[in-house]
Amino acid sequence: MLLAKTERRKSGKRSPSTRELGMPLHEIISLNGKTAIVTGGALGIGKGIAVRLAEAGANVAIFDLKQDDAKRTAEEIRQSGHKASAFTGNVAEEKDVQALVQSVMQEYGGIDILVNNAGIFPNILLREMSRGDFESVLSTNLIGAFLCTKYVCEEMIRAGKGGRIINITSIDAIHPSMVGLAHYDASKHGLWGFTKNAALEYAPHKIWINAIAPGGINTPGVGAMNRTQEMQRAVDAFAQQIPMKRMGEPDDIGKTALFLASELSGYMTGAQIVVDGGYLLT
Repeated sequence: MLLAKTERRKSGKRSPSTRELGMPLHEIISLNGKTAIVTGGALGIGKGIAVRLAEAGANVAIFDLKQDDAKRTAEEIRQSGHKASAFTGNVAEEKDVQALVQSVMQEYGGIDILVNNAGIFPNILLREMSRGDFESVLSTNLIGAFLCTKYVCEEMIRAGKGGRIINITSIDAIHPSMVGLAHYDASKHGLWGFTKNAALEYAPHKIWINAIAPGGINTPGVGAMNRTQEMQRAVDAFAQQIPMKRMGEPDDIGKTALFLASELSGYMTGAQIVVDGGYLLT
């Protein structure tokens, strides 16, 4: 017996541990049995995220002011053989957020993933901007993320299983992209700071909080900005500076969100992933 052990040591061979092997890839990326809330999930980036999380097996709760669009996206996901529900409300209204959390808990029994995606970006020059304009953007983009995080994390802590929070910031949280977005940039800088501090607070509860900073993405919101020739020129000039020579698509952010929602990112919290086709390099 001693000889056999000695021979195994000399050969240098040993059986890999479970930790070294890790989980199989299909388990690492699987969200089966998990429930995700995606705010602003009816269209654009939110829809791209909702579709990818559902494809990975998550029950997806789409929360949006646009009731018809939210229902339509949820139905598309169900038609693909996955689970999704639509909820209508305003992330900046505390009572709406509380009602959402209660409804999702009743329908699915828990919340494992929250994507704070809801956001607005009306282009207004600072000298023409009212206090109401400024507060409106901060209410949706920053206060909305605070409220959703607060109430969802309460349920995650109560369940004791941990969870994932994904905040959709912007490259404007790092460097301004164009004039007319001072209120938007303030909200996204704030959301990035909020992400880091919340990650510290909730880490003891195994709730990992990260951010995605998209660059230019083809969404209905960006399309709406192009209604004037001036804005069309500004967006075109922005796109021409992207090293990859294309605007991003919602699925580019959807795939990154899936990475952060799954065990692929199991050792990450308080981080921000830039997905911008290389724009910030310029």
